[in-house]
Amino acid sequence: MSWLTTLMALAVALTAHPERSDVSREVEGSPFAHPERSEAESRGPQSSPSTSRLARYARAERSAATDGGMADGGSRAHRKPIRPMAPDVKALVDRMQAFYERTSDFTAGFRQEYTYQIARRTQSSSGKVLFLKPAMMRWEYEKPSRKVFVLAAEKAYAYDPEALTLTITNVKTNELSASVTFLMGVGRLENEFSIARADCPSCKGVLLELTPLRPDQRFRMVKLEVDPQTAQVLKSTVVDPDGSQNAISFFDLKTNQGISKDQFKLKTTDDTHVIDLTKAAK
Repeated sequence: MSWLTTLMALAVALTAHPERSDVSREVEGSPFAHPERSEAESRGPQSSPSTSRLARYARAERSAATDGGMADGGSRAHRKPIRPMAPDVKALVDRMQAFYERTSDFTAGFRQEYTYQIARRTQSSSGKVLFLKPAMMRWEYEKPSRKVFVLAAEKAYAYDPEALTLTITNVKTNELSASVTFLMGVGRLENEFSIARADCPSCKGVLLELTPLRPDQRFRMVKLEVDPQTAQVLKSTVVDPDGSQNAISFFDLKTNQGISKDQFKLKTTDDTHVIDLTKAAK
């Protein structure tokens, strides 16, 4: 979840755990979904992307909303009792939400480390992220290879200039988890998560652990490292059900810079192969 996912989880936050398939794999390191564990492990980080994980990410988000994953709908039969936050934790969470509510746009550099629980290896990548309210994101991966992921106008775009592919799929932003929508100023983390402070001697900020109030097939937990002075998210970590972790650290954060919508338009070459899954969904 990247900012998605968490942020994302993006991550934020936009990190998710859709059902697995041998024939469905997305680019490793994508902020929209975790890398596949099976063949992706043998192919390595520089492999060409498949086409369907973005679509399955969107289906996983819709499924979570339908099954009651959102705080304002669905059955509450499996909902865990809400434990009151400690006063200092609630004060920090309220300040963090207020920070993003008054932030219209931001840019930041990011470092992503995906740690495979089973294989016990870590894949690293880095780049730049741009965010513009109400619901536009652009993740520009620079290392180890160039890739671009954009969320705009209820669609997600994954562009791999080396493989010459552009994949497009629908994403309904009103069905995203609060771990993403709080960045847009509309989601309330406390309505979907039990939030507690965790010990972290190596952290620069305060580490918060967010556990879903309902079981969620996409992730086990979200961890947010928050600057106690500014209430900005310094690092977002999404823990998959199998224990693998997608951690994204942010630096050089700049807010309310007047980012143009034009920066969320993708420029591709004439020989790029376009896979438009939005048409297949109609």
